Amino acid sequence: MIWLWLIFFSALPLWPANVSGRVELQDSRDPAVRKRLDYSGVVISLTPLNGAAGTRTGERATMLQKDKTFSPHVLPISAGTSVEFPNADPIFHNAFSSYNGQIFDVGLYPPGSARVVRFTREGVVRVFCNIHSSMSALIVVLGTPYFAATRRDGSFEVLNVPPGGYQLAVFHERATEATLKGLERRITVEPGAPALPALNISEAGFLPIPHKNKYGRNYPGDQDENLVYPAVRK
Repeated sequence: MIWLWLIFFSALPLWPANVSGRVELQDSRDPAVRKRLDYSGVVISLTPLNGAAGTRTGERATMLQKDKTFSPHVLPISAGTSVEFPNADPIFHNAFSSYNGQIFDVGLYPPGSARVVRFTREGVVRVFCNIHSSMSALIVVLGTPYFAATRRDGSFEVLNVPPGGYQLAVFHERATEATLKGLERRITVEPGAPALPALNISEAGFLPIPHKNKYGRNYPGDQDENLVYPAVRK
């Protein structure tokens, strides 16, 4: 009876696990990191070593424009996801990207409306507004459905990961490619596995690069005075 029970137990399916851990940023010049210990926005992704990653085709996500800010600042998605860009400001916006990753331009659109872009190409999409030079964000398009972005305290949790071998990768906007490459590792996911060891990411060597508008020219300055939607003009 014991032998038969062992055979039955071994045939039970292995349930997905939640992969958790924590990131800490080092050598940073960013005030949010140095003064408030804000470690949010680091993307952790897990790609199956057997190549059977799949994506979340048909998924939707949102990047809000409010108070001249894209929110969230870093948005990880699976390839095939459509991202909506709602305008919650009383002024016009024009989200675009002409850098690495998928190039797009939704054009100028008024308050209370939205535009949608479907992202099919893996890579980092650097998003800007053609009207407001201070607005920037990143969309990290991944070839796997297993990913998460860190919370403010640096913690993260990748949900419902099937047991097996994975390549762990990290993206952080203020880390060099060499630093991120050095953080890659192979892990084995098992039910009930403990949290991953802490990931320490250095921002040493990061150099911010100013961007231009969608025409490749310098910004002439915010143009809100000429682009206020008539319905909200006082």
